[in-house]
Amino acid sequence: MDLKNEVKKIAGRAKEASRSLGSLETEIKNAALKEMARALVRSKSYIMKSNGKDLMSARKLRLSAAFMDRLRLTDKHITGMADSLNEVAGLADPVGSIEKLTKRPNGLLIGKMRVPIGVIFVIYESRPNVTADCVGLCLKSGNSLILRGGSEAIHSNIAIFDVLNKAAAKKGLPPNSFSMLRVTDRKAVDILLGLAGVIDLVIPRGGESLIKEVAKKSKIPVIKHYKGVCHTYVDEHADLNIAQSVSYNAKVQRPGVCNAMETLLVHRDVAARFLPPMAKMLIDAGVELRGCPLTRKILRKNGIKAATESDWYAEYLDLILSVKVVNTLEEAIGHINKYGTAHSDAIITEDYDHAMDFLEKVDSSSVYVNASTRFTDGYEFGKGAEIGISTDKLHARGPMGLEELTTYKYVIFGKGQVRK
Repeated sequence: MDLKNEVKKIAGRAKEASRSLGSLETEIKNAALKEMARALVRSKSYIMKSNGKDLMSARKLRLSAAFMDRLRLTDKHITGMADSLNEVAGLADPVGSIEKLTKRPNGLLIGKMRVPIGVIFVIYESRPNVTADCVGLCLKSGNSLILRGGSEAIHSNIAIFDVLNKAAAKKGLPPNSFSMLRVTDRKAVDILLGLAGVIDLVIPRGGESLIKEVAKKSKIPVIKHYKGVCHTYVDEHADLNIAQSVSYNAKVQRPGVCNAMETLLVHRDVAARFLPPMAKMLIDAGVELRGCPLTRKILRKNGIKAATESDWYAEYLDLILSVKVVNTLEEAIGHINKYGTAHSDAIITEDYDHAMDFLEKVDSSSVYVNASTRFTDGYEFGKGAEIGISTDKLHARGPMGLEELTTYKYVIFGKGQVRK
């Protein structure tokens, strides 16, 4: 069978499976999730051996340290995947719930019932744990799933997928509830992106170039965020100890991810006190600093590089940080809204009015007060896992979990009413 027909066949089977999944009992879904979690733990050695093949290939290609960090699976990562599946099993099932039931003057009761979206197509790069997150969330939300991972993680993805799929079959899930494209030919993706009416939603997870290409080609709605240029603003009323620990965590804890801080903004009134010890901490951790003229003047002993206009737009995904001194809260907000990517931004302040002003005026999907941007994650937000992060405003925004994988239909209860 040629590629086009084979891919269409996979999508058609997923569509058929989605009809059964949408009405599957919560108890069956939860039992399958728990069996999947147990299967992952039992299969650790097999999964890590498969991941080793991908890591070996990545080393030969001399891929970046950030890329290797996203690709690598450890015992802890696999346990984390299992924990996520168990947590999803423990969450309330959104499917079938009725919200906002109101009574009209004519006696009609009108509400919204949560229903699955249908068939979800996820395209992702380098992170094998995404396989388990997507399967778990789609199962619990009643959606069928088609996965297409990157060629650099193909052995890891297939190993995890096969373990999960076998566990699901044991618990009686409909056949073809989950599918994985095992070919690396990009034509397969292009074919699927044209199947509007069969596939209901596309979620690309990876670099900016991948996401832009998918958004350009897709005939199906796409959930996306292009990159994460995240900011931390240290206000004039900040507790500088909190500012120091939060800023350090946001940049250093895991720099190669989309919720890591890329630009540090500091109010002029505290810059001379805050920047020297902060810079020492960051430089000692291997961070390269690039600063505005006033930042460089304050840190002249450190000899940091001058930040250019392109630095304010940069998602480094590395131990590099832009630093700018601002005169006002309004200047900080304006900078974030101009150069940011509507991902995650934080203010460090003890002033309630400044905090609320920041929350209201920063146009990002996740906005923090006195906490690290590194928390923008479905698991940390209590969603069990995430299928992606959206910086769009329709239909979902921020980390996407079970609720964001459902839509609604109106349900109307009457007693024989007719319209006059």
